[in-house]
Amino acid sequence: MAARKSAAKPNVSPEELKQYYRDMLLIRRFEEKAGQLYGMGLIGGFCHLYIGQEAVVVGLEAAASEGDKRVTSYRDHGHMLACGMDPNGVMAELTGRDGGYSKGKGGSMHMFSREKHFYGGHGIVGAQVPIGAGLAFADKYLENDRVTFTYFGDGAANQGQVYETFNMASIWKLPVVFVIENNQYAMGTSQKRSTSGEDIYTRGAPFGIPGELVDGMDVLAVKAAGEKAVEHCRAGNGPYILEIKTYRYRGHSMSDPAKYRTREEVQKMREERDAIQNVRDLLLQGKHATEDDLKAIDKEIKDIVNASAEFAKESPEPDLDELWTDIYASEVPQGDAVDA
Repeated sequence: MAARKSAAKPNVSPEELKQYYRDMLLIRRFEEKAGQLYGMGLIGGFCHLYIGQEAVVVGLEAAASEGDKRVTSYRDHGHMLACGMDPNGVMAELTGRDGGYSKGKGGSMHMFSREKHFYGGHGIVGAQVPIGAGLAFADKYLENDRVTFTYFGDGAANQGQVYETFNMASIWKLPVVFVIENNQYAMGTSQKRSTSGEDIYTRGAPFGIPGELVDGMDVLAVKAAGEKAVEHCRAGNGPYILEIKTYRYRGHSMSDPAKYRTREEVQKMREERDAIQNVRDLLLQGKHATEDDLKAIDKEIKDIVNASAEFAKESPEPDLDELWTDIYASEVPQGDAVDA
């Protein structure tokens, strides 16, 4: 039976709490800078910002272990930073420069890091879900005790391939945590208008997959739920679903004016539910940090982000010869016939 409430919040040390604050702030400032560069014309194509959702990925990374994998959708910059990818390489890729993770050829949606076990953001809605199950299948086959975090949104939750994947993952008892980042508006339509039923995490029930609803604006609640899900998977019990209720402050992408909701609604979330401000309050109220301590962290983060922007601007565009690298196809000797 699917659980309605998430696990109790964990006890964390002051240093851990500071780290969560720092990690979320890095994502927030990085995304703000990316938005600026997009406005300046230095980032082309699509650009989907993660501002407001930072507690989701930071909380789950706090529950992950070395070697665990992650795959997500096109709103992916926060996931890259949270798993330890270099901000310089991420920003350079966003701007299409040679110093980027995909050598400037992938842009926002096509960055990968084998070292950090990050298997990409994916532009096709829901396409990453079966890929996540495939990664988990490899881990089960290798018996290496690893878990895959497969992220997708409330909009993607209505894709048929998601349920095909649920079925296979359940049958094979794959060690995969399906993470529904429910920011409540999908591309621009509220969940109430697009999705039957209030809860999405219960959709695993017909496949025997347990799940729970989590407060995605509380990094400690996310960490607790993540630990529970990971323990379930590592014990060989198969997949687990976390529907993490969060909220994005910006539009679906940089080209979205987000007129489907009021400014008052967004402002209310910023003032009353902001995940970063929540941790800041915990640090100050618990006397784990002073205002000066937090100002120092903020300065450190701004310096890192500004440096990443400068690195991106100074990194050259890819050479034309780069078009012919990383292409996987069979080479046919000249003169040989090829069957159509």
